[in-house]
Amino acid sequence: MSEQAVNYDESNIKTLDWKEHIRLRPGMYIGKLGDGSSPDDGIYILIKEVLDNSIDEYMMGHGKNIDIRLQDDYVTVRDFGRGIPLGKLADVASRMNTGAKYDSKAFKKSVGLNGVGIKAVNALSSDFIIKSVREGNARTIEFSAGNMILDRTESGVSEKNGTSVSFLADRTLFGTYSYNTEYIESMIKNYTYLNTGLVIKFNGVSYSSKNGLLDLLNDTLTEEPLYPPIHLVGKDIEIALTHGTGYNESYYSFVNGQHTTQGGTHQTAFREAIVKTIREFFKKDYDASDIRTSIIAAISIKIEEPVFESQTKTKLGSKDMSPGGGVSVRNYVIDFLKEHLDNFLHKNPSTAEIINKKIQEAEKDRKAISGIQKKAREFAKKASLHNKKLRDCRIHLTSKSERAEETTIFITEGDSASGSITKSRDVNTQAVFSLRGKPLNTYGLTKKIIYQNEEFNLLQAALDIEEDMDNLRYNRVVIATDADVDGMHIRLLMITFFLQFFPDIIRRGHLYILQTPLFRVRNKKETLYCYSEEEKTKAVDTLKNNVEITRFKGLGEISPDEFKGFIGENIRLERVRLTNEDYIHDLLEFYMGDNSTERQDFIIENLRLVEDLVEEELV
Repeated sequence: MSEQAVNYDESNIKTLDWKEHIRLRPGMYIGKLGDGSSPDDGIYILIKEVLDNSIDEYMMGHGKNIDIRLQDDYVTVRDFGRGIPLGKLADVASRMNTGAKYDSKAFKKSVGLNGVGIKAVNALSSDFIIKSVREGNARTIEFSAGNMILDRTESGVSEKNGTSVSFLADRTLFGTYSYNTEYIESMIKNYTYLNTGLVIKFNGVSYSSKNGLLDLLNDTLTEEPLYPPIHLVGKDIEIALTHGTGYNESYYSFVNGQHTTQGGTHQTAFREAIVKTIREFFKKDYDASDIRTSIIAAISIKIEEPVFESQTKTKLGSKDMSPGGGVSVRNYVIDFLKEHLDNFLHKNPSTAEIINKKIQEAEKDRKAISGIQKKAREFAKKASLHNKKLRDCRIHLTSKSERAEETTIFITEGDSASGSITKSRDVNTQAVFSLRGKPLNTYGLTKKIIYQNEEFNLLQAALDIEEDMDNLRYNRVVIATDADVDGMHIRLLMITFFLQFFPDIIRRGHLYILQTPLFRVRNKKETLYCYSEEEKTKAVDTLKNNVEITRFKGLGEISPDEFKGFIGENIRLERVRLTNEDYIHDLLEFYMGDNSTERQDFIIENLRLVEDLVEEELV
C-alpha cells in the first residue's frame, strides 16, 4: 500500500472558494491561457465574456452602442443598456451562479446562461473594475484577483445608463502576453454581422452592419464566388451561402450571437438540409459530397437556453429550439431551408443553373479520381503501419486529453532536420513528418494529384483531412524548413498546397512557420540565440568580450539539445494568415503561376528598394 493511500484522511479534503477554483483551474472557464498569438487564447475569451453581457442587453432592446478601449493591455467595455441593478452589482461580479439569465423573461435568447463568465474575468484579472449607472445613481466596485478592494456609490451622476467593465489580465497566470487587434476586430465584426443596427466602437473606430450575414460572407470571401451570395432571413434564423472554386466546405456558424467555431447541431443540420433541398429541387440523387464541395456558408440561429459543450461555447449541443422540446434544431433548419432556398432557386433560375453545373463538375472530378483515390487510401493505410515519414505523437487533437490542444506536427525537409526535431520533441504532443526533397508545385492542378503524389497522399493521411477538416489530428501544423532560399521555396510550395486544396487549415488558424535562430552568439559565460541581424548586433554588444558567432545554415546544424529550447516553451511560430484582401486565386497565380514577366518585374523592383535602404544605412 502506498504512503499516499495510508495518509488519506479528512485533512486531504479541501474546499476552494469561487475565485481560488477559477485561478487554480482556469482552463475549465476560458480554455487555454495562451500568449495572445491565437484567436482562442484566454485573453480574448475574457473580452468575449464581458462583451457577451452587453450584446445580450442589445438583443433585449437596450443600448445600440458599445464602446471598447484597449490601452496598455487594459481593456474597458462600456455599454449603454439598462445597467446592472446596483444592489446586486457585487453578486454579479463575484458570486458564482448569479445573474439575470436564469429568468428567461429578462433574457430569452442569451449567450451566457450559467452566471459564470464575468466572475471568471474578475478572478483572472489583477485589476477588475465594474461600474453600473441607473437613473442618476452609480456604484463602482474594484477587485484584485477576485478580492474586493473598493466599493463606492454615487448619486446625481450625469452619465447615461449602462455598465462599464475594465480589467487587466493577471500576468502571474497568463505570463507575458499581448493582444492582436486583428483578432479583436474580427470578434467585433462578427457581433455586428449578427446584430444589425448595433454599433461597436473599438479604440475610436466604429463597426456596424446593415445586411447581417450577407455582409459577413462578402467581407470574408477570399475568392470570387460562382454567384452572388444567397441571403435568407426568417424568425430566429439567418443563412447566407454561395459556392467557390475550391474543394472544401467552409462554414461560419453562430448561436445567439456566439461564434460556434466547432459547429454543432445547427451546422450539422444545415449540411443535411442543403443536400435534401438541392436533391429535391433538381430531382436528382446527387452525392452529398458533390453538393457541398466548395460551399461557403454562414448560419445563425437563436434558441432559448442553449446548451454548449464547454464553457467557451464553441460547439452547440442543444437538440431542441427551446428547453421544453417541441421543435428540434435539425427540423427547424431543414424546414426553413427547404422552403426558402427552394423558393429562391425557382425565382432565380440562372443561379440554380450555376449550382447544378458546379455539382455536375464536382461529380465528374470525383468519379475521375475514385479509382486512384481508393488505391491511394489503401497505400496510405498500409504505409501508416511502417511509415518512415511520420514519427507520430501519443496524443492527438481528437483525444480527450487535457493536452490535446497542444498537439503539433512539424513538416520538415531532409533527414538531418527531421532527426534533430525528432530527438528534441515532446513525444506526447509533437509529431514529425519528413519530406523528401522539394514538394511539387500544385498550383493549377486537380485534387487527383494528391492521391498520385506519394508525399501529399501520406501527408493528407497523417493529418486525416481528406473527408472532413474537423478530423484534423493536430492543432498546429508547422512548416519547419531551413532559413535559406531553398527553405523559403519549400515553404511557398507547402503553403500553395494548403491554399489550393485545404484552405480551411489556414482560415481556422492551424498553419504556422517555425522560426529558428539564425545565429548563436556566445562567450565563456553565456550563450544567446538570435533570430535576426538586429538581435545578433545587440547580443554582440551585450556579451562584448571574446564573442564567438555561429551562423546556422540549416536545421540539421542545430544539435538536438539546442533544438529543445526552440520547439519547447520558447517556441517561436509565425501564423500563416488569410485576410479579407487575400484572394487565393490571385495570390497563387502571381507567386506560383506562369506569369514570369510580372513576377520578374516585382523581384527587380523590390531588389532596388532593398539596395536603396542599404545605401541609406551606410550613409
